[in-house]
Parts: sequence; C-alpha cells; structure tokens
Amino acid sequence: MNSSSLLTSSASRRLLRPIADLIDQRIERRIRSSAARDAAEREKLRDAVESMKRRQLTVDLLLDERGRGLSRIVSPGPLNRLQSEVAELAGNKEAAVRNVATAFRLLVALESLGVGRIAGGTMNICGKLGTIPLLDPPNDEILEIGTLYGMFSAGLIRMMERDGRSPSVTIVDPFAGVQVQPGNPERPDPSGAPVDERAVRTNLALAGPAGVAARIQRGYSEDPGTRAAVSDRRYGVIVVDGDHSAEGVAKDLAWAEEIAAPGAIIVLDDFGDPKWPGIKEALDKHLTGDTRFTYLGKASLSAFLRAS
Repeated sequence: MNSSSLLTSSASRRLLRPIADLIDQRIERRIRSSAARDAAEREKLRDAVESMKRRQLTVDLLLDERGRGLSRIVSPGPLNRLQSEVAELAGNKEAAVRNVATAFRLLVALESLGVGRIAGGTMNICGKLGTIPLLDPPNDEILEIGTLYGMFSAGLIRMMERDGRSPSVTIVDPFAGVQVQPGNPERPDPSGAPVDERAVRTNLALAGPAGVAARIQRGYSEDPGTRAAVSDRRYGVIVVDGDHSAEGVAKDLAWAEEIAAPGAIIVLDDFGDPKWPGIKEALDKHLTGDTRFTYLGKASLSAFLRAS
C-alpha cells in the first residue's frame, strides 16, 4: 500500500481523527479569542469616539459661531501667518507669538463674560490687540471710531496694561441698536444683544477702572458736534472702524490727521477685505496726498500707520 492510500484508508482516518479534532478545537478557540479581543477593541474605540465627541461639543460651545456669527476655532496656517505679520511689524518674533496668544485668550474670555461680541474674524482681532502695544504708541490716549459692543476697547485696555501702560479710552459710535454700514441690510446682531451704550458700559467694566473711566461720545464720526466733543486731545492710538465706504474712511482719515499725536499709531480695520473695497481705495488715495501718515504694514485685515 502506498503512502497516499495509507492516509486515506478508514483505519488511518480513525487514528488521525482525534488529532484533527484537537487541531480544530485549538483553531476554534483562537478564532473565538481573537473575535472577543476585536469586539473589546471595537468597544474601546466606540467609547473613545463618544468621549471625543463630548469634548468637541464642549469646545464648540465655547468657540464656534453660535452667538457670535464667526467661529473662534484656530487653524495652524492662519495663526502662523498672523504671528509672522505681527513679528514683521513689531520687529520681535517672541513678543509677537506671546501677544497673539494672549490676545486670543482675552478674546475668548471677553466674549464669554460680556454682552454681545467683538466684530470681525479671530485673526484680525488678535492681530490688532497683539500689535498695537508692540508698536509703542507715543501716549496712552486711545480713540476708537466705531465700537459695536465696546469689547475691543476693553481688550485693548487690558493689552496695554499688560505692557505697563495706563490707557485712557474715548469711543465714538452712533449706538443705533444694530451694526450700521452703508449698503448693508440692518438686521439683529448674531449675539441677540442690542447695540447700545449700556452694553458698551457693561463690557468696558470688564477691563477694570480704566474701562469704567472710558469716555463715550454718541454720534457719527463725521458730525461736527461729535468731533468737537472729543478733539480736545492728541491721541496716541486711533482705531478707524466706522463707516466702511470709501467716502466714510476718507473723512475719518482726514480727521485722524488733525488729532493724532506725533508718532501715533492709526489702525485701519478691514483693510484688504474684498467685502469692503472702499477701505483700501480710501487709504491708497490718502497716502498719495499731503499726509502725516506712513504705512507700516498689515496684520490679517488691519493696516497700521504711523503719524509723523
């Protein structure tokens, strides 16, 4: 009998069956064990995903667009670009990184505690808050033209104080109940809060004594009476964030020429934003004329100028 016949004979099959059964049992146990491990791993993975979803929901409630219209969640690319822009303006990379991070934490804190929101994108707000103190304004008098809820001024007070300054803020705004821009439909703010002086006062109080002491002038910046009321000093910082039309920006820049202290920093908000082409148009035209202002550069969507 050859080897093939031997293996297939009934006697051989009877002899080999216990061995085959044992092998089958071991294989089955390994399969069951592997399946149990896989099920346990899948369960762990499901638990981890659910935990991540809960954590993400918490972060989203703090930082996403609900209640403010724009998300405050940060991406590496825009953050690195902003830090480089601020460093170029300030000439100090380490200080730029520190100030941008500080400004972001301050932005989240103010919108968490305050009434309303800070207008604008996250990088633009952090760029303004982080850059102004680093440009060493000649004095601590600050004029903000257009404030919405006053939160940006509260943040700027805090950033200036972190730099050892003693800021004194003046705000000009019409407080029309909603954010007003020519050509834009008037609609309720995403935050649900009315745009009024009470909200501004509440938010300024978050900045402590300097915020409480801030001077508020109700009216449009082009009105002679409004200008006369706050043109009693020379400002070291002027933030132009009012009428975004080319005509409106041109008028605010012309007024800033008159009230800016020597060496003052002028910040032009939403510069280069395609939604507001009139801002760049007005600045480009202004800089070709007889002006005290020198263009320093931009961070995000804000242009920075220095007065001679």
